[in-house]
Amino acid sequence: MNLRQWSRDLGLGVRFAFAGGREGWIRAVLTAVGVGLGVAVLLLTTAVPSAMGVRHDREQARLDWPFGSEQPAKGDDTLLIAQADTTFRDKDVRGRLVEPEGSRAPLPPGLSRFPAEGDMVVSPALKKLLAADGSALLRERLPYRIVGTIGESGLIGSQELAYYSGTTELASHMEGYGATRLKEFGNPNPSKEDTDPVLLLLILVVIVVLLMPVAVFIAAAVRFGGERRDRRLAALRLIGSDGRMTRRIAAGEAMAGALLGLVLGTVFFLIGRQVAGSVEVMGISVWPSYLDPSPALAALVALAVPAAAVLVTLFALRGVVIEPLGVVRTAKPARRRLWWRLLLPLGGFAMLYPMVGQGQTNGDFNQYMVSGGVILILVGITALLPWLVETVVSRLGSGGVAWQLAVRRLQLSSGTAARMVNGIAVAVAGAIALQMLFAGVDGDYTEATGQDLTRAQMQVRVPDGAPLAATAQKFADTKAVSKVTALWEGYLGDSSWNSENGPNLSTELTVGACPALREVAKLPSCKDGDMFVLDGDEYSADGPQMNKPGKKLYIEPSSSGESQDIVWTVPAGITEAHSVKGLTDFKRGGFLMTPSALPAAAEKLATGEIYLSIDESVPDAYEYARNTAFHVAPLADPMMWSSTRQDTKFTTIRTGLLVGSACVLLLIGASLLVSQLEQLRERRKLLSSLVAFGTRRRTLGLSVLWQTAIPIGLGLLLAMGVGITLGAILLKMTDTPVGVDWASVLSMTGCGAAVVLLVTLLSLPPLLKLLRPDGLRTE
Repeated sequence: MNLRQWSRDLGLGVRFAFAGGREGWIRAVLTAVGVGLGVAVLLLTTAVPSAMGVRHDREQARLDWPFGSEQPAKGDDTLLIAQADTTFRDKDVRGRLVEPEGSRAPLPPGLSRFPAEGDMVVSPALKKLLAADGSALLRERLPYRIVGTIGESGLIGSQELAYYSGTTELASHMEGYGATRLKEFGNPNPSKEDTDPVLLLLILVVIVVLLMPVAVFIAAAVRFGGERRDRRLAALRLIGSDGRMTRRIAAGEAMAGALLGLVLGTVFFLIGRQVAGSVEVMGISVWPSYLDPSPALAALVALAVPAAAVLVTLFALRGVVIEPLGVVRTAKPARRRLWWRLLLPLGGFAMLYPMVGQGQTNGDFNQYMVSGGVILILVGITALLPWLVETVVSRLGSGGVAWQLAVRRLQLSSGTAARMVNGIAVAVAGAIALQMLFAGVDGDYTEATGQDLTRAQMQVRVPDGAPLAATAQKFADTKAVSKVTALWEGYLGDSSWNSENGPNLSTELTVGACPALREVAKLPSCKDGDMFVLDGDEYSADGPQMNKPGKKLYIEPSSSGESQDIVWTVPAGITEAHSVKGLTDFKRGGFLMTPSALPAAAEKLATGEIYLSIDESVPDAYEYARNTAFHVAPLADPMMWSSTRQDTKFTTIRTGLLVGSACVLLLIGASLLVSQLEQLRERRKLLSSLVAFGTRRRTLGLSVLWQTAIPIGLGLLLAMGVGITLGAILLKMTDTPVGVDWASVLSMTGCGAAVVLLVTLLSLPPLLKLLRPDGLRTE
């Protein structure tokens, strides 16, 4: 056998695929659609690293932090900038207030000019949101006039909400709070951060788990129309073709469908690329230009898909005897052997076993062994499932007519049913293993914030200078705010803060009404004008030492640059009080004062921390509080409280898994639907015959349902077993105690079952259309 013979036979198969009349074209198009969906996902996957890289570069290029140890001096080329981020209904809005100090001030990326005071330049998505009905609360919070839109170079995604607003008041916020002086945007010395080995393991497994179902689906798609094609190939034997040549011709037909699928896949990808610019998934959006596949990876896809089509077809026909007078497929096939099918998962476990117990401290995981091991285990599902389906359905007994029709069909062709289920079984097994891994290491990347959600749900940091009582009253009058705990904070020193070395002793100063002070200390009694000194704080014991009647203490200057010392003389008779854990889970120290006890000149030096209890039954409850915070001070920083905080990279990987899983589930659903339609089309005459003989349509519908449900049930059971075993191995590798998160396991299995149910419902209309006696007509 030479290359010339191969190319001639494959070329003949390609011609048969497109010259086989209507049936040939339908089969080729079905195969092309199936392969095209898989190719589109593969191309999308090859473009993801590029998209993430561009997003990262854009984020780095617009960083507006002072990276040096000292801020630059005011000049013609400097810019004052302050963060004014906000949130609107769980959507983050990136906001910046800018004030150029000269004609050569650096422009933020994406802007062509600075907005004037009271104007703002917004992202296209924010402009659309502001114009939408129901955004009145956001318009109230961002009352600036829109004078332009931010260009693509200044945004990390097409759906990002962002704005730049002009102002002239940032100079007063340079010291310590809010504003920064810049000469350029971006990090001048970016450094590469090492990634945790366990997070690298998660990334590797996520990639393999998301891509394996795509590969399995493509392998199944190139075999669409296999039975009808095999019968037609028998005719080739009559004109002198031998068995090997016939198989190569069949492979050529599959390759034709795969090549057409490459074209369709490219079209699907280009369409999806444009659509991707208008959607946001799990808070992530991209511009179409970001989705630029790597040329090398795209070339690999272009070569691998047709090659896989040829190999899969030759492998599938190894047990089919195509004779001049028919195909010996309908004879009772030899029973599938189990031993070699077990070698694949066992080989995978053997590759992973050396890394058991490695954990986070024993170096990186070998990425080739991890990828290879996980691939072998998941591929093992596709080898074990046909054996499992055949073994189980051969033992199924009698039942109703629908049940018997389904069982007999599965007994005759269990391989076809297993192929339909392979993709979803692989996806569910991988998802179960990943969920177990995520649940196992979740505690290592999650830390408690110490915020007591039973006492407050939102915290607002108010810049110094805001009047104490009036600010607290504004929040108290806000709709949906049920309780306000307002504490004003500063520091006291035993000498001037303006001296060369600063004070030797320093301690905290907390000002608030009696109910607010009782949140941080156990007070024997309290009325306006009282003062207390705390003991039992966690960080400093200087407070009691500084509580000496007649001693002069200096209040820390404000962030507005006030340099004049404000002195407070410690009076006699300050009551001692015991510090307790406050709303943020730490014990304060120093002095407590009620508002009347604070010197009037010191009121503007304290920074406010407002803790709010929110009535969540009120629609948009948090939005009212955020609007009040904006009206108090545009640089106020409202924060929603949460009991825990997760590592950013860990959260990003989990979000990537969810986004990828959504895409894979869509692909699997589409593949199942195409496969189901192809199966129904192949059995059109049989179904029409049964209807012509009086079989009820309900019976046939139920038989189709059973034919889907039985292999799906077996596939999901196998996926649960393999997924839990793989998850346990991965947890052992990370040196984490093995535990099964049954809620996640059942939810993943339920998602798989839901996809199948949806596909079955969608296939019912074409099934009813096929159940007509005129389907027997043959021209």
